[in-house]
Amino acid sequence: MSFSFSPAIWLLLAALLVQCFYAAYYFWPFARRAPEPAAGPDDAPVSVLVCAHNEQANLARLLPLLLAQDYPAELLEIILIDDRSTDDTQQLARQFPRVHLVAVTHTPAGLAPKKYALTLGIKAARHERLLFTDADCVPATNQWVRLMQRGFAGPAELVLGYSAYGAEPGFLNKLIRFETLLTGAQFLSFAWRGQPYMGVGRNLGYTSAAFRSVKGFASHIRTLSGDDDLLVQDVVAAGARAAVVAEPAAHTLSVAEATWGAWWRQKRRHLSAGRQYRLADRIRLGLFVGANLLFYGVALGLLFSRADWVPLTTLFLLRTGLVVGVYQQLDRRLEGQLPAGWLPALDAAYFFYYLALGISLFLNRSLRWK
Repeated sequence: MSFSFSPAIWLLLAALLVQCFYAAYYFWPFARRAPEPAAGPDDAPVSVLVCAHNEQANLARLLPLLLAQDYPAELLEIILIDDRSTDDTQQLARQFPRVHLVAVTHTPAGLAPKKYALTLGIKAARHERLLFTDADCVPATNQWVRLMQRGFAGPAELVLGYSAYGAEPGFLNKLIRFETLLTGAQFLSFAWRGQPYMGVGRNLGYTSAAFRSVKGFASHIRTLSGDDDLLVQDVVAAGARAAVVAEPAAHTLSVAEATWGAWWRQKRRHLSAGRQYRLADRIRLGLFVGANLLFYGVALGLLFSRADWVPLTTLFLLRTGLVVGVYQQLDRRLEGQLPAGWLPALDAAYFFYYLALGISLFLNRSLRWK
């Protein structure tokens, strides 16, 4: 019995098999893994650092939630790094006596502002264990500090958490939440398999010793982005061990960008750091993204080949079932609350959007920051 499919169908099948490998080896086992232990040592001092630039309104919401964390007050240090704000951030900080304010009045020429500000904040921290979040985030529960700091007991010098976006009406919000889910599924499941490559600054922890071991942000201090993922790249290369804390109670929550333009600029900044990833990580990520893009590209081409409609339809339905089944499990694991019926459309939109971003960065590498 022989199959006389066109080379394009075999290419489509190869792309699908690559996607099946990622689903079976990374995503599905991670989605089905047991919750992290509920018990752990809670007597370790922790410093929580928030870097803010003109974020007074967001800080008014965040700081009380950090102070209300279910963790011994004498073991919890909260550091607010005011990065050249022109609003009343410092006046707000003074209303909270337990908040340690680090004021940054200027950034030396050529240095990335946030990385310089974070460096000053880390130097001011009293404790070895450091947790980071952003001013426009909030912890999902009052257990955030407790659960994230337990990750260090692995033992680990690096703790990777998940940061979700709140649900709002509209397709853009669903797409942003899907992109966040898929990105989280990649970096959390890869790290769980012993291949950590990035984290998100909205929910990240590392020790001050790990930070010092790579001289902080020295290798990329002039690059605007990468205060989280490029730092993770450096400390992992230096031998740091990574722990994954993905329980919903340990998440942080943010408000998604409201316009396509704002999200486009945000994602350009995030993706720009990928050029400095280790080769193995670029290959691993590129193979996943490339297989998905190849599948969609070849499938679109085959729409004009009547003889291939049957195998095309078969493979497309198989992939759709894979996407819905695996991504729905990941969504449940991370409590993303995405409608299952939207997953195929969101998946297609995401990969074409990713392709457009890649082309944009290739043609124009200039970035804009606050």
